[in-house]
Amino acid sequence: MQNTVSNTTEDPRKPPQKKTIPSAEADTAADKTTVAQEKPLTIAEQIDLLTDPSFMTSLARGLAVIKAFSDHRRAMTIAQLSQKTGIPRAAVRRCLYTLKQLGYADSEANNFFLKSGILALGYAFLSSTPLTVAAQPYLNELGHRLKESCVLAVLEQNEVMYVARSHSSRVLSLSLHTGSRLPAYCTSLGRVLLAGLSATQLDRYFSSVVLAPHTERTIVSEQKLRDILFEVRQRGFAVVEEEMEIGLRSIAVPVRGASGATVAALSIGAQVGRISRDEIEDLFLPSLLNASNEICLLLP
Repeated sequence: MQNTVSNTTEDPRKPPQKKTIPSAEADTAADKTTVAQEKPLTIAEQIDLLTDPSFMTSLARGLAVIKAFSDHRRAMTIAQLSQKTGIPRAAVRRCLYTLKQLGYADSEANNFFLKSGILALGYAFLSSTPLTVAAQPYLNELGHRLKESCVLAVLEQNEVMYVARSHSSRVLSLSLHTGSRLPAYCTSLGRVLLAGLSATQLDRYFSSVVLAPHTERTIVSEQKLRDILFEVRQRGFAVVEEEMEIGLRSIAVPVRGASGATVAALSIGAQVGRISRDEIEDLFLPSLLNASNEICLLLP
């Protein structure tokens, strides 16, 4: 039995209508749009735009520096962090000094890196959130029974963020873990989460995201993605094949709160050589739907 997702009053497949403007103004607007697309705002510029008197710019910069560290580079210099975030070197230096004093970071020569103590910040969320607490046993059971990795994710700033997962003995080339982020438009998790948005929220998403290909199979057409999301709403699940990674096929279903709104997505991924499109629906979908329903019953 498949879940269905309720439609919004507006058709999410149709991009919002755009206002017609005179040709001279259109040229100017087009030039500005092109510049904006070519040069997106840096993290520092995004922070500077927040002028609320209660907003702590120094805290925002510190968090930006923490997020700038990635899986691909364990240690980074002040210059590299400044270039990545757009935050001035002097401010980056103060952030790193504070993190070192608190035991969250350390350095060797001019290279800075995060220490294991930083995990306490994420653990505070994971250990106190009903969603992750409720889901973990079901993820573990699914992973053990189906022999594939299972993931629970939420939509965070236009990206999919892993909040819980179970590990499989089978290794995928993508090295992902709790806290990892992936694009929403080309993942089964993301498409389920995007399908749960209202028409207005979906318009806002497409106006702010850059649709870039990750493989030759990645769909980057907004209209085609809107059509796919409409279908996901109707069917209650999403399947994505080799759009994020060649050789990977995944399937995802929504996890809904008491109000019926989609609060997360549950997914299983497998190598295409091990399972066909039909098999991933026949073998994995019933288990995912059952786990999703069980998790929903435990949410407030």
